[in-house]
Amino acid sequence: MKVVEGIARLDHDGYMVVTAGTFDGVHVGHKAILQQVCEQASIHNGKSVVITFWPHPKFILGDASTLKLLSTWKEKEELFRKSGIDFLVKIPFTKEFSELTGDAFIRQVLVDAIGTKKLIIGYDHKFGKNREGSFEYLQENASQYGFEVEEIPRQDIDHIGISSTKVRKALMEGNIEHANEFLGYHYMLEGEVVKGDNIGTGLGFPTANLHVEESFKLIPADGIYAVTVDFKGMSFDGMLYIGNRPTLQASPKTIEVNIFNFDQSIYGERIRVNFVALLRKDQRFDSLEMLKQQLIIDREQAISVLKQLK
Repeated sequence: MKVVEGIARLDHDGYMVVTAGTFDGVHVGHKAILQQVCEQASIHNGKSVVITFWPHPKFILGDASTLKLLSTWKEKEELFRKSGIDFLVKIPFTKEFSELTGDAFIRQVLVDAIGTKKLIIGYDHKFGKNREGSFEYLQENASQYGFEVEEIPRQDIDHIGISSTKVRKALMEGNIEHANEFLGYHYMLEGEVVKGDNIGTGLGFPTANLHVEESFKLIPADGIYAVTVDFKGMSFDGMLYIGNRPTLQASPKTIEVNIFNFDQSIYGERIRVNFVALLRKDQRFDSLEMLKQQLIIDREQAISVLKQLK
């Protein structure tokens, strides 16, 4: 997959099959569209193209103070790559770009830059200033632009109500299994391991404290989770805690992962955690000894859950 930054003519003159959108999370509904794009490109011996926007348009056009996204740009690019797309066009979303009319977007981006021969969009997709462009508009005007247009019906990509909004809701409720089902993969957090206060080590459960740099990245509900941990090309089982550690003095929210059968100092290193299941919600214990006994139970439960992935 080739990543193209900005509106630039693609280095290819073949049959270009294109789709466009924000694709937050690149969930299974999105993948239905991507699969169709790839299949049509293959049928016509052409190339598949995804146009997406970064930053997310709501960061530019709306109140983004509470907006949480399912994927960082790095994660999104990786997910597109796994989908078999040939070209990923990353358009910087600016206030100026948001002023493009639907007609200008079609001519400047779809026609002049990409040379679109077929455009495939999801149901109810809108584009251009004030979302004035629509499937109906494209159908009426496709001939003058020189490409075909196809809409993926709602029943084909939304048969279980898949949307990025529903995925976010499931994660914020700790319903990891449903979120993963909607996504088609395990929800992930990635970041740098930073120093903590070593309380977990004293309990016999040393943890790697994860710092997620992107403030917009959605953090699932507080609790204990069964996870897998990716580190330098290797995968480990573990359990992860998200919360304010109510058994101790009140503290800022932390993300700490106890990696099973792992004994390395990884401060400053980057890891990725993949959420498999919620073991329990966060809770306060009357003593550290009671917390330790619960962590022993949590670990056994996590091991049991993660065995099912093998």
